[in-house]
Amino acid sequence: MRPRALLLLLLLTAVGCAQPPAPRVDARAAGTEPRLPPVVDHVPTRDPVVFLTYDDGAERDPRFVDTIRTLRLPVTLFLTDRVAGPGYGHFARLRAVGASLQNHTLDHTALRGLPYAGQRAEICGQQSKLHARFGARPRLLRPPYGAHDRTTRRAAADCGVTTIALWRALATDTGLRYTRAPHRLRPGDIVSVTPDDADTTAVVDRTRHVLREVAAAGLRVGRLEDYV
Repeated sequence: MRPRALLLLLLLTAVGCAQPPAPRVDARAAGTEPRLPPVVDHVPTRDPVVFLTYDDGAERDPRFVDTIRTLRLPVTLFLTDRVAGPGYGHFARLRAVGASLQNHTLDHTALRGLPYAGQRAEICGQQSKLHARFGARPRLLRPPYGAHDRTTRRAAADCGVTTIALWRALATDTGLRYTRAPHRLRPGDIVSVTPDDADTTAVVDRTRHVLREVAAAGLRVGRLEDYV
């Protein structure tokens, strides 16, 4: 190769190497969405576990803390600020004995059908409340009444939620009520224990009843956060 041609080739190569890298494309600008959190009421697993969950932050019976501590139950509590806010000290004690505290929105508003801004305010607002009180942002959301739509998933993702947790069995005073067949406990089922009110037995009694059914099915209680 002639010297002049070689020099020209070297110059062109140097110019090409000096070009700036291609700009990064923002996912939102490109019209794509972040990964939406899955909605689950059952977790696929071969482990013989089910998951006990509680809503609305109404479990203030001191016996409940003692039960969780004594039995070392890895329960998950979904907290609504409007209900739990005055009693967050109680939930700090539950957290200290192994309970996980997750998001159930600020005001227990049914989210489905609300605009994005309203859903985001409910979800992110409670994320901030729980982070300020306990130093950690929840990964799980349970929408009030189980009501949700695609906007809920978008807002939840933008608030840092990775999973929307519903339930396959509801523990009531009369036993377990299933949302779909089969009507029996299976490994991976999420169980919701209904909150206290004037017309129901104490949450501790319902919890012990569920535990008997769990044991009769050859299962045990697992930590939901370890499986989602």
